Amino acid sequence: MTWTLVRVQSIEPREGFTAYVHFTDGSQREINLAPYLQGPIFEPIRNDPSLFRSMRVEGGTIAWPNGADIDPDVLYHGLKPAWTSNSAATNCESQFLEPSV
Repeated sequence: MTWTLVRVQSIEPREGFTAYVHFTDGSQREINLAPYLQGPIFEPIRNDPSLFRSMRVEGGTIAWPNGADIDPDVLYHGLKPAWTSNSAATNCESQFLEPSV
């Protein structure tokens, strides 16, 4: 059996801490990234909307100029990051959309 890793193909920052994410399998979803922006490396991103909007795709995931990034598997599968408690990422809102044709 062959496993295909799905990674971030492109991103579009939206209002607040939301981004529209296009994955390499053709799926797309709007993701509220706020629950993932925890810890010292994300503090500048939380405090500066222009830094949040400077996100880019690097290594198949969302990354920022300060070196912060988010695991693409967490984004794709809507998982909780390993460092969260059971309730910290409960409000991760995402909705799968049909792949564009």
